[in-house]
Amino acid sequence: MKLERRQAITKIIGITGAAAGSVLLPSSLQAQEMAGDNMLTPADLQNLEYAKLDAMAVAKLAYDADVRNKGCMYQVFHAIVTKLAESSSPDAAKFAAIPTALSIYGSGGIFGQGTICGNNNAAGMLLKLLKVPNAEGKNGQIVGAIYRYYESTPLPYMDDEFVTGIGANPEDTATKVVAASVAKSFMCHSSISNWSDASGLNAKQKGERCQRLSASMAHYIVTLLNRIVDGEDVDLAAISLPEGSAGECVECHGTSYTFGDAPSTMTGMDCVTCHTGHFN
Repeated sequence: MKLERRQAITKIIGITGAAAGSVLLPSSLQAQEMAGDNMLTPADLQNLEYAKLDAMAVAKLAYDADVRNKGCMYQVFHAIVTKLAESSSPDAAKFAAIPTALSIYGSGGIFGQGTICGNNNAAGMLLKLLKVPNAEGKNGQIVGAIYRYYESTPLPYMDDEFVTGIGANPEDTATKVVAASVAKSFMCHSSISNWSDASGLNAKQKGERCQRLSASMAHYIVTLLNRIVDGEDVDLAAISLPEGSAGECVECHGTSYTFGDAPSTMTGMDCVTCHTGHFN
């Protein structure tokens, strides 16, 4: 059964006969009873097959999606899911039923708290849904590769071809973006702070920069997935490895073991971005 996105929202939250100007949000049990067999279940949102997309078209949609400040997570998630709904994927109808607006909570590192950047949050949300041909069972490594790229790459893309391709104004580059920067983390806080240092602008002036950053990350995610689908020898194990000191620190601070009284730690980020060393 094919569901349009607007219909899917109704079926997911079980809204029926809401009075004008008000919205009834029933419990999940009530919603299931009201939606009946039409309610989307977790099974409907797993192993949806990825099909190759036009990376620039996705990037442009991601750039355009920030109307009324919906934010970075929405830009990336909405752009890729929307294009998959228009693609040759056998699950295109299911992609069309996904209410992408649910991702707006991730803007500004989740409600402006500066935690995980919405671009990376979107990648995790997306890969949880996907089945990527030639990479079955490796979605975690794909997410890791995306995060490593975000951490270590000067972003947003600054070349004129990309800026023009997404429909941005090249004249804004020198005044509203100024410089690309390396996040050194997949946290919004670090990303914005390092960009502010590189550009001389403040966090409240981040609009155009972040809009282009999301377009850049959407482009990279699609490019990476397309390469995998094409059968390229993408060494996901290598490019998903944590950056910098994380590989050394987990020798003592592992997930299932510790050295002496060292606490067990789970991380994929470069440790010294936040931690300066031992204090004992």
